[in-house]
Amino acid sequence: MKKHFQLNVGALALDNVQTLHAGGVTLTLPMSAREAIRQSHAVVAAAAAGDAPVYGVNTGFGKLANQRIGAADLDTLQLNLIRSHSVGVGEPLAPAVVRLMLALKAASLARGYSGVREAVVDTLLAVYNAGLIPCVPSQGSVGASGDLAPLSHMTLALLGEGEMLEDGRKVPAADALAKAGIAPLRLAAKEGLALINGTQTSTALALHALLSFEPVLESALVIGALTVDAARGSDGPFDPRIHAVRGQPGQIDVARYYRALLAGSEIRHSHEENDDRVQDPYCLRCQPQVVGACLDQLRHAALVLLREANAVTDNPLVFGDTQQMISGGNFHAEPVALACDAMAVAIAEVGAIAERRIAMLIDTGVSRLPPFLTSDAGLNSGFMIAHVTAASLASENKSMAHPASVDSLPTSANQEDHVSMATFAARRLQPMIANTAHILGIELLAAAQGIEFLRPLKSSMALEEAHGLLRAQCKSIERDRYLAPEIERATLLVRNGALSKVFRALTAVETGAALPALWIAV
Repeated sequence: MKKHFQLNVGALALDNVQTLHAGGVTLTLPMSAREAIRQSHAVVAAAAAGDAPVYGVNTGFGKLANQRIGAADLDTLQLNLIRSHSVGVGEPLAPAVVRLMLALKAASLARGYSGVREAVVDTLLAVYNAGLIPCVPSQGSVGASGDLAPLSHMTLALLGEGEMLEDGRKVPAADALAKAGIAPLRLAAKEGLALINGTQTSTALALHALLSFEPVLESALVIGALTVDAARGSDGPFDPRIHAVRGQPGQIDVARYYRALLAGSEIRHSHEENDDRVQDPYCLRCQPQVVGACLDQLRHAALVLLREANAVTDNPLVFGDTQQMISGGNFHAEPVALACDAMAVAIAEVGAIAERRIAMLIDTGVSRLPPFLTSDAGLNSGFMIAHVTAASLASENKSMAHPASVDSLPTSANQEDHVSMATFAARRLQPMIANTAHILGIELLAAAQGIEFLRPLKSSMALEEAHGLLRAQCKSIERDRYLAPEIERATLLVRNGALSKVFRALTAVETGAALPALWIAV
């Protein structure tokens, strides 16, 4: 039986967003939200009954805002808006993204600044609660004037005119609604505009990426520490005093993670004396500085995206206390676009330094391990070409990390002359996460192989657990064999949370206290 979840209108926390993203709950609205919805709708109803032109109520849209619409056509105006704006192309958005779109749109409208009826919010909640997934093409939004095309497809399904997804198949929305016992929504004044103005698609995509990347980043920390031990690297660069004098929070936390991951390693103690190396390569000793900086960017992005998840972003906005409707531009998704660009760079950098660690491990002159991590190099190529794959993925990420927000093409006959490109900025994060996860999967295989050349010495308990998780899926590579399936299995450990459990079970050896959370509660 589904758990009930009251939508914390305007006060969603990150764990609430994770719940909405995962689904499997029944959403309800607090009564206070219903009263706010009624008050704002009364303002719109009065405007619709009046003679004064009001954008979105009795005028055309965009460049056609000067065209007055008669009272008899106001409902048709909203229906035509949704039909004409449902022009998306490309593969459908993932069900988790669409679930989040439905929930975030309901939460935004329920704040009482959009002028819609309760029936609109109730339909959004009913579709979410029934587990229905509107079919929303992934391409077609420029992230300004709202995510117009994707939100229109979502809305069209609510009207019974679009399509829903059932087990990956497209079915008529009218049939899916009828099967669930949900009456198709009929739009009144301003309601179509309120539903499609807003940043809920780009925000949902960005939050989807943030949540998807969390286990990958946690895995990166575990794998990076495993590589330190495989290369018999020093833990001196993780000394807390180094990071305290710089004062960057992410760097301080990442160094603390590595100290905990490496604590008790026999390998580390084996080369505390008589090791002629003075300093490790950057890819080992600068991990707190690089990954810590990425963590700071991701934490900032989480704050921005959570604000946006709680925001009202349609237009015009309705203020019931003064009985006013005011046109503005909250639908412009620049905050989301900039956050996504920062996320893209961080995701790329986590993969880039991991690729460098793989290159270091296979280079016997630096790692002091057998060439290409094989004991019979020449007859066997070992990890030579697995590293080439990692390099190709890191290079792809470099191209995709180019900021999307700096691009803008005017639309709507130059009325909407600067756009954010936030939806693409967010959508391109998923292939980047997949690339980084694969790089880390290759590094996991390489680091585990490196550790085995140092036997009978053992690494720390945490890292030996990570090693064991891999070996339960992929055997040691004694001679060349078909590696692609093993890269996939290793990558699954990176993405499915298996290595995250190793990370989260750690305690800081200095204080005995739990390590700081990756995403700070926001």
